[in-house]
Amino acid sequence: MTTAETAEFLTGGLRPHECRSCGTCVLVKKNSIQHTSIQWTSRPAETCPVFADADGPSALLDTCPKLADSIGDAVRDGSLAVADG
Repeated sequence: MTTAETAEFLTGGLRPHECRSCGTCVLVKKNSIQHTSIQWTSRPAETCPVFADADGPSALLDTCPKLADSIGDAVRDGSLAVADG
Protein backbone atom coordinates (compact mmCIF):
# COMPACT_ATOMS: atom_id res chain seq x y z
CA MET A 1 0.00 0.00 0.00
CA THR A 2 1.42 3.40 -0.97
CA THR A 3 1.48 6.39 1.36
CA ALA A 4 -1.42 7.96 -0.54
CA GLU A 5 -3.44 4.75 -0.29
CA THR A 6 -2.73 4.53 3.42
CA ALA A 7 -3.80 8.14 3.95
CA GLU A 8 -7.03 7.56 2.00
CA PHE A 9 -7.73 4.38 3.97
CA LEU A 10 -7.25 6.21 7.28
CA THR A 11 -8.98 9.50 6.47
CA GLY A 12 -11.28 8.84 3.51
CA GLY A 13 -14.91 9.41 4.26
CA LEU A 14 -14.37 11.29 7.51
CA ARG A 15 -16.93 14.07 7.96
CA PRO A 16 -17.06 16.88 10.54
CA HIS A 17 -19.54 16.29 13.33
CA GLU A 18 -20.35 18.69 16.15
CA CYS A 19 -21.40 17.02 19.38
CA ARG A 20 -24.98 18.02 20.15
CA SER A 21 -24.18 18.02 23.86
CA CYS A 22 -21.05 20.17 24.13
CA GLY A 23 -20.25 21.41 20.60
CA THR A 24 -16.88 19.67 20.30
CA CYS A 25 -16.10 19.03 16.63
CA VAL A 26 -14.66 15.67 15.57
CA LEU A 27 -14.25 13.88 12.24
CA VAL A 28 -16.48 10.81 11.91
CA LYS A 29 -16.98 7.94 9.51
CA LYS A 30 -19.66 5.33 10.02
CA ASN A 31 -18.28 2.21 8.33
CA SER A 32 -21.32 0.22 9.47
CA ILE A 33 -23.99 0.52 12.14
CA GLN A 34 -21.62 -1.16 14.59
CA HIS A 35 -18.33 0.48 13.52
CA THR A 36 -17.59 4.18 13.97
CA SER A 37 -14.25 5.87 13.27
CA ILE A 38 -13.65 9.08 15.21
CA GLN A 39 -10.72 11.44 14.71
CA TRP A 40 -10.48 14.17 17.32
CA THR A 41 -9.52 17.58 15.92
CA SER A 42 -8.68 18.93 19.37
CA ARG A 43 -7.44 17.58 22.67
CA PRO A 44 -10.48 15.80 24.15
CA ALA A 45 -9.62 16.74 27.75
CA GLU A 46 -9.63 20.41 26.74
CA THR A 47 -12.87 20.48 24.73
CA CYS A 48 -15.10 17.62 25.93
CA PRO A 49 -16.56 17.94 29.45
CA VAL A 50 -16.75 14.15 29.85
CA PHE A 51 -13.04 13.75 29.10
CA ALA A 52 -12.20 16.83 31.21
CA ASP A 53 -14.01 15.33 34.22
CA ALA A 54 -12.39 11.89 33.86
CA ASP A 55 -11.01 10.30 37.01
CA GLY A 56 -7.46 9.57 35.89
CA PRO A 57 -5.92 9.85 32.43
CA SER A 58 -8.47 10.69 29.75
CA ALA A 59 -6.56 8.40 27.37
CA LEU A 60 -8.11 5.47 29.24
CA LEU A 61 -11.64 6.49 28.20
CA ASP A 62 -12.98 4.60 25.21
CA THR A 63 -15.15 7.47 24.00
CA CYS A 64 -17.63 10.02 25.25
CA PRO A 65 -21.11 8.49 25.60
CA LYS A 66 -22.70 11.86 24.80
CA LEU A 67 -20.67 12.08 21.57
CA ALA A 68 -21.67 8.50 20.71
CA ASP A 69 -25.34 9.42 21.27
CA SER A 70 -24.91 12.53 19.12
CA ILE A 71 -23.41 10.48 16.29
CA GLY A 72 -26.24 7.96 16.60
CA ASP A 73 -28.78 10.77 16.41
CA ALA A 74 -27.06 12.10 13.26
CA VAL A 75 -27.28 8.66 11.64
CA ARG A 76 -30.96 8.33 12.54
CA ASP A 77 -31.85 11.80 11.21
CA GLY A 78 -29.86 11.20 8.01
CA SER A 79 -27.25 13.93 8.49
CA LEU A 80 -24.49 11.28 8.79
CA ALA A 81 -24.51 8.39 6.33
CA VAL A 82 -23.43 4.81 7.04
CA ALA A 83 -20.87 3.68 4.44
CA ASP A 84 -22.37 0.22 3.92
CA GLY A 85 -25.84 1.62 3.38
